[in-house]
Amino acid sequence: MNIFFANISGKEATMSEEESWHCVKVLRKKAGDPVTVIDGKGQRGEGIIAMAHPKQCTITLHETRFFEPNRNYRLHIAIAPTKNIDRIEWFVEKAVEIGIDEISFVQCKNSERTVIKTDRIHKIAESAVKQSLQYYMPEVNDMIPYGQFMEHAGADLCFIAHCEEDQKRDFKTCPQAGKSHLVLIGPEGDFTPVEIEQALKKNFVPVSLGENRLRTETAGLYVCNTLAVVL
Repeated sequence: MNIFFANISGKEATMSEEESWHCVKVLRKKAGDPVTVIDGKGQRGEGIIAMAHPKQCTITLHETRFFEPNRNYRLHIAIAPTKNIDRIEWFVEKAVEIGIDEISFVQCKNSERTVIKTDRIHKIAESAVKQSLQYYMPEVNDMIPYGQFMEHAGADLCFIAHCEEDQKRDFKTCPQAGKSHLVLIGPEGDFTPVEIEQALKKNFVPVSLGENRLRTETAGLYVCNTLAVVL
């Protein structure tokens, strides 16, 4: 089943230029063909293509339905992108499939990557939403310096996963239903002591993600999976 992102308004839906091109030129859909569309905000529509134009495909909907979020928690991961972009793209794809609400990219002192193409990450997230038959598109934020991110960082429960020897809570014991969770995942060289101290001053709780030292993208996925299993 092909699913497309579209702006849904009443009994009509309109695809973006990129999505229209994929629908009409790649999949060769034409006027009268049935399609399923989602808006990434909980709505799904069933209908037929009214105008099969590669720049703006429009759909006449005969059925729309709103889906409530299927998770009893909110998860925001702020992660320092890896030097190898393939690894962070893999993280985004799998995190969306498992379940995540917001992804932020932070540039830390030890970051080896200072630029990320948010548009490409957004497309990967969109594809994962459609592939996993979900109805909500997670927020994908531009990369910003760690200090700037921390100025406005907040959630019901805030955690930092670092590799320093310290008193840490086992992350598996931390998730709480009905709460928003923000988890900081550092770069391949870890957070600096200054960055850790900055998080602690903002009441972030240091957590352990198990006995093994995990790669950045694996740590992010561990967090997603833990919440999905525990809650």
